[in-house]
This record gives sequence, C-alpha cells and structure tokens, in this order.
Amino acid sequence: MVHYHRSHQPRKTNADSNKDEDSHTIITLDCSTSSYYNKKTRPKLLSFLLLITFLSCCYVFAPLFLPTSFTFSLLYSPATENDVNPDGVDVNDSTCSSVSTGTICCDRSGFRSDICVMKGDIRTHSASSSIFLYNPRSTDDVSVEEELQHEKIKPYTRKWETSVMDTIDELNLVSKRVNDVGGCDVQHDVPAVFFSNGGYTGNVYHEFNDGIIPLYITSQHFKKKVVFVILEYHNWWIMKYGDILSRLSDFPPIDFKGDNRTHCFPESIVGLRIHDELTVDSALMRGNKSIVDFRNVLDQAYWPRIRGLIQKEERKAQEQSREQASSSSSSSSSSSSETSQQQFIKQQVLENPMKKPKLVILSRSGSRAITNENLLVKMAKEIGFMVKVLKPDRTTELAKIYRALNASDVMIGVHGAAMTHFLFLRPGSVFIQVVPLGTTWAAETYYGEPARKLGLKYIGYQIHPRESTLYEKYDKNDPILRDPTSINKKGWEYTKKIYLDSQNVILDLGRFRKRLHRAYEYTLSKSKLNLQHRPM
Repeated sequence: MVHYHRSHQPRKTNADSNKDEDSHTIITLDCSTSSYYNKKTRPKLLSFLLLITFLSCCYVFAPLFLPTSFTFSLLYSPATENDVNPDGVDVNDSTCSSVSTGTICCDRSGFRSDICVMKGDIRTHSASSSIFLYNPRSTDDVSVEEELQHEKIKPYTRKWETSVMDTIDELNLVSKRVNDVGGCDVQHDVPAVFFSNGGYTGNVYHEFNDGIIPLYITSQHFKKKVVFVILEYHNWWIMKYGDILSRLSDFPPIDFKGDNRTHCFPESIVGLRIHDELTVDSALMRGNKSIVDFRNVLDQAYWPRIRGLIQKEERKAQEQSREQASSSSSSSSSSSSETSQQQFIKQQVLENPMKKPKLVILSRSGSRAITNENLLVKMAKEIGFMVKVLKPDRTTELAKIYRALNASDVMIGVHGAAMTHFLFLRPGSVFIQVVPLGTTWAAETYYGEPARKLGLKYIGYQIHPRESTLYEKYDKNDPILRDPTSINKKGWEYTKKIYLDSQNVILDLGRFRKRLHRAYEYTLSKSKLNLQHRPM
C-alpha cells in the first residue's frame, strides 16, 4: 500500500483562494472610492512621484558608472526554468552542476533525497560498501595514501522517512590521494548511476514513484550511455522492469553487492532526483522533458512485447481457421486468402462491432473491493461501454496491463497502489478513482493531481458513509464515519487498520451512474472531434 506521509507543503484550499480573491476585491473597491483617494492618498502620491523620479535618474545615469550587465540585473532578474527545484536539487544549475575532476560534490538540501556527483578515476569496492575516487600523487611524493574527502549517502528517495531509511544500505564515497591505484576488472567509458532498490520496493506505487520515474529524471539526459549500479539488487525487479531499463540504458545493470569486481567509471551520480508524486516537472528537466515524455518511454518499452502477444494471437487464430477449414472445403478456400493481419482485424471488429468506448475496471480482491462490481459492469454496458475487468497482481506482466489500458478510453478503480497504472492510459483518457472513507487526501495527492499532469480527465468519486462497509460496523455518528480526518490525525496505523484494511465499497449505482455517463459523453465527443480533424 501507499504510505501516507505528508511530505509536501500544505496546499492552499479553495476556501483560502476565495478569501484571497475577496480581499483583493475589497482593496480595489476602496481604492476606487473618491473620498478615500482625496483624504488618504494625495500626500502619498507626491512621495510616490518623487520616488519614481529618483529611480528614473538612477536608471539613466547608472550605465555611466556601472557595467551594463550589473545595471540590468538590478532592474530585471528573471528566474530561469531550472532555478528552483522542490527537492532542492537543480538539474542544470545546482550546487553540483559543475564538478571538477578529482572531486566529490554532494547536494543535501533536498527534502526527498541526497545527490552526490563524482568525477575522475572512480572505482567500486563492494566489500566495504565504498566508491573510491583516486587522485594520483606527484612522482616525487612517496608518503602514504591520504584521504581527502569522505561522504556517506543512502541512495533512496524517501530521505525524510527515518523508519524506512534505517533499512537502506549506506555507501561511503571516499576521495584519496595515492601512489598506486591498481587495476580495473571492468573499465567503463560511460557514467554510472548508483541507487537502492530497498525500502518499499515490492509495491507498484513505490516502484514507480521512488524508483523508475526518478531513474528516468536522473539518467535520461545521458541518452542510454549510462550504467545502472543497484544496491539491494532483486532479479524479479530486473525481470519486471527490464523493458523500461533497456530504454534508459544500453548496458546491463550491475549488482553492487553481488559483483565483487572492481568497476571503474569516469563519472558517477549517487542517488536519484525526484520531483513530486508520480510526475516529471518539465521546468526542472533538460529539454523540458515531462511526464508525457516518460510515458512515451513506456510506450517504446512495451510495444515490442505487445506485438509479440498480437502475433501469438494471430497464430492461434490461424490454427483455429485451419481446423475449421479441414471440416469444410468451402471455408478453406476463403480463409486461406486472408492474411493473418486481416484475421486479427476481423476478430477485433467482432469483439467491438460498434466501436464502443472501452472501459477497464481494475478489480480488487480483499480490502477496498467493490462488492457490487457485477452490477457496475452491467450498468456500464447498458450505458454503451465495452467493458473489460482486469485483476492484476504482483505476477501480472506489465506489458499486458499496458496493452489493456493503452487501448482503453476510461479506467475505474478504487484508491490503492494499483491506481499507479493510470500512467498506462493515453493522455486525454478518463480516470475515475473511487475514493473510500479516510483516503481523500491521499487519493488526490498520489493519483488525482498526477493524473491531471499527464493530461487525463480525472474524476474523483468520494463515497458516502452508506457506500462503505464500515457503515455496518459503526454507529452513524461515530467519527470514523462522520470525521475521517480526525482519525487520520491519529497516525498511519489507524488509517491503515480502519480505512485501508477493513473497508469495502458498495457503490450507489444511481449516484455513480452520473459520473460514468459523463465519462461516456466526454469520450464520444472526443472521438467525434478526432474524426473531424482526421485528414481525408
């Protein structure tokens, strides 16, 4: 499950925004009143005019005494697109944006992660959990080796969360001046990125949010000419995300602890940069890369496998066609004239003859399941959707999930880690998240807002107490039903035990139908618009 740690600055509520607008309106009205102007502002106006005159003189004569660039910087100092990073680590102009050969630079100002950059003769030493940066001595210096700098770092992106960071392996980054550096077992001529696959790895939300997306943010500018060195290496993780890794690096990843050889690199980044929940901030990226660009990487990663699945289905269709042909000579002549691609298209048309909007329901078992899901499916079909119920688990191949969601127009699911799969939806698709009691903040922060950034039409359906199975367990006036926020304030364990592990959903189909019908109309109107703009 997603761990609800509020790592962000509090967001201004709508009420606050309205209050600001109201106060602004009052000021405008007061200033436009003639009596206010005559009695209060005339002395101030004179002072204001004198100030403007003084500044104008400074502007005119300053170039005579100061360099032009200095004068301009005083009057106009725009913030570039990379000046500010919510994590305190700037991509192009940070503390460590320019590192001299033979040095280690660490930026620890970020709330979510630390980043260290090393440049020069870099060598791994897994036995001591160290990465050494060697600086050779001059030929006439025969003294013993000298340690110049020693940094420690845990390369995981939940720096603020002490409990999980205590489980992350720590690396020693050591700069030394030595006489003889020895040899390299493996010499690499491209940089390395070191990161940990510990922590919450095993949960799909954390795998993307804490790992895969930060890895893209940190490494994409290398254009695949980079080696990934992984602490707490898991073979299953490599198999699960190998398709994505192959789009980010041309080289096989290295198991830091499992590979005792000395790997040598010219440069390394230790730790991953992270922007926000499940997103990429284009203002902080070289080339203004965004979360849509990350999704394009997913598309490139999964389509080779999807084509393989399609070809397998085509072969199966051909086999079935041959079996039918053997029992009927007439059908044999017609079937043999069709290509496998035509057969596949025919199959798709038979499955969806009216080109109905496609709806995928991400089904849950156990907690937070929709108990009347069968009725939801029936209602969706009545509205006009072609419905597919998907029940992914930890062993489900991601390419298969991607294929289903990439082809869909609408996705419905109850708040939980599986909602991370909204990343597989095409921008412009509809994402309806069913929000159980006690999960409002998390549903919006972890999935709602990131979905909008991807360009999805997001609809959050907050259930009423009667739509929760908790309604059957507690008195209707119990704070668990009436005031979930007060329960959330008691801590993660309360939230998890009550709202995540002990609650299912019974949808009010009459109420939910309105959202679903709105999604249907939106999808149809979008399809018509696309047809109108399609070239003849």
